[in-house]
Amino acid sequence: MKYDAVMFDLDGTLLDTLEDLADSMNAALSLAGLPTHGVGAYRRFVGDGVVNLARRAAPPRLAGDEDAVARLVEAMRAQYAERWQAKTRCYDGVPELLDALASRSIPTAVLSNKPDDFTRLCVGELLGRWTFDAVRGVRDDTPRKPDAGGALAVAAGVGVAPERWLYVGDTNTDMRTAAAAGMYAVGALWGFRDAAELRASGAAVLIEHPVEVLSLLDGGG
Repeated sequence: MKYDAVMFDLDGTLLDTLEDLADSMNAALSLAGLPTHGVGAYRRFVGDGVVNLARRAAPPRLAGDEDAVARLVEAMRAQYAERWQAKTRCYDGVPELLDALASRSIPTAVLSNKPDDFTRLCVGELLGRWTFDAVRGVRDDTPRKPDAGGALAVAAGVGVAPERWLYVGDTNTDMRTAAAAGMYAVGALWGFRDAAELRASGAAVLIEHPVEVLSLLDGGG
């Protein structure tokens, strides 16, 4: 089957944001007098929104304390606002992929579990060379992935049926989102999680380099 459009996750798929996320969360933890974590730990913490990030990073005794988690979320957002682009960069191969998709007039979209304001900021500042048909983060009318609502809303807005989309992401959340939306789930091995997780959560295909997306558009998976 050929595909007509590509939907991307943001963190761990288009942008390597791990160090800035880790540094921001660690700063929030330090301000609260709580233990911090090595950058590697954040590969498992991120991917399901800032509330879950704070809950996972907090000590177990606080993970169920909604007030404590809310304070960490607020502090994390403030810290991230100061350093969100200190170390963040495009993954190798992403610019080439986006150039190729633009040259072929393939509709593209970004769907993230980042808050919508940070999603748009990151895309506008770090991926501003390219025009996406839709950019959407978590907001009042967009539930957090793996709920399919955001993906389906993007598909409807762009005017491409869900089954005609490749959905490219790097976590189990992304693979589950693609399945729930009826999209073709493409697991990005350069991101935050491993092949076993992506396969177990429904990846239809795994790719090692962004430009491999191009062959999938023509049914090469």
